[in-house]
This record gives sequence, C-alpha cells and structure tokens, in this order.
Amino acid sequence: MRALSVLGSLLALPALAHAACTRPFSVPMSPTGSSVAVSGRSVGGVYPELLRAIGARSGCAFTFSIVPRARQEALFETGQADLLLPATHTGRRDQLGYFVPLIANRPAAISFDANRAPLHSVRELLEHKELRVALVRGYDYGEAYAALVKSLTAQHRIMLEADPMGVARLLHAGYADLTIMAPNILAGAVRGDARVAAMYAKLRIEPLDELPWGESGVYISKKAVTAEDRAALENLLGGAAKSGAVWDAFKRYYAPDILSGSIRPR
Repeated sequence: MRALSVLGSLLALPALAHAACTRPFSVPMSPTGSSVAVSGRSVGGVYPELLRAIGARSGCAFTFSIVPRARQEALFETGQADLLLPATHTGRRDQLGYFVPLIANRPAAISFDANRAPLHSVRELLEHKELRVALVRGYDYGEAYAALVKSLTAQHRIMLEADPMGVARLLHAGYADLTIMAPNILAGAVRGDARVAAMYAKLRIEPLDELPWGESGVYISKKAVTAEDRAALENLLGGAAKSGAVWDAFKRYYAPDILSGSIRPR
C-alpha cells in the first residue's frame, strides 16, 4: 500500500517521463530503521519502495542486495555498486559519485537515560568521558562528525556495530550510554524489533551544536554509471523529491515527533 502511494505521487508528476536506462542498477542495501527495513532476504521501507515506484514509472530496474553498512560503502567506493543510499552529502563521497539530494537531515545524540544532565554540544560530550558511545561502522555525517569520531576514538570510548539494531542492543543492555545518528534511523530500528520496542517511548534526542543540518539522498557512481544513465537517474530521483513523494513516504513511516528536528523536506 505504501509503495502504491509513492507511485501515485510519481504518476502525478508530468516531468517524470519514461527514462532510457540502458541496464539494471546494482543497489546494495543495509538495514537503516524504517528507511531500509530488512526481513530475511527482502527489503522494504522508504528507499526500496521509492526505487520500486520509480522503476514501475520509468521502466528502469534496480537490483537489491543486503550487506552491512561498511560493506555497502566499500562496494560503492570500488565501483561495484551503482547507487549508495541513503547517504548524507559529504566531500569525501563527492569524489566517488554524483549526489542527488532528497531530504534534509541532522544527526543527534540519542540515549534512553532520562536522568543524565543534558548535552548541547560536541564539547560537552567530549568532556563527559564516562559516556560510552556506540556508532554504526560506515556512517558519515560530514567533517564535524568525522572529527568527533576521531576524538572519541582517541579517548577509547567508541563501540562500532554493523547496523542500527546492533547499536540499539548495546544501549538496551547498558554497554553503551548513547549513539549519534539521524534519530529516525534508530527509532525505526527499535520500533521494528519486539526485543527492544519498549525503548521507543524512552528515546532522548539531543541535537549537538556542532553537528548541523545537511542533505541526504542518493549518490550515483562515477566509476560504474554512464553519463546517459546518470542523467536518467538524476531526472527520476530529483523529480521524486520535487513531487513530494519522498517526504510523503517519510511521513507514512515515521511519527511526527521523530521527524521533528531530524528530517525535513529540502
């Protein structure tokens, strides 16, 4: 039903004419809350359903595979993947692909401890050396995030996991005190797993001053995708963002309180 809703938004947009894609596109996917939801060997959620709707509209085909996030990044870096998504716009990734923005997003410190003193900045987080931080290996929110990860690593305070659910389990077990990512990602992961679903109502989201709003979307490989196919994909993906189909999909999958301060339309 959700995929049909996305398709309906795309069908209403005249600019999304049928694209002349020359071949299927390889799209490795990693569990990313409700943005990319994995069940066995099938994928659903915001982005897979968006690509399926685009494919139904245009005739372009997308082949999904399920991999850890770090592996997803590595496949894109070596030209073995045509698309990388969801992905925050960063200078490092610009060297590897062409970016198509779909939404605006912002990472935040996320925990389940209501009694701890509030955090407002990266500086405060670095000063509270007792706080252990769990992160997803391969996530990148830009230079300020990378600098924070480097500092936390030097302080021996980081635990790395393959996906958001791994992070949620560390938080649930008390092995980690907080994480840093876009809140909708962790919220979607927690809400979708009965073992940790009770944590959803206890989410504590704290934006940090030095981690600003950025753009998130899709990277198209410079190594693997021809100029002709790149133009077709940019038209289709950009049209989906302009039509409101992307934002509509996020609103169907996530509660307003999770989207607020975390995700917004461009």
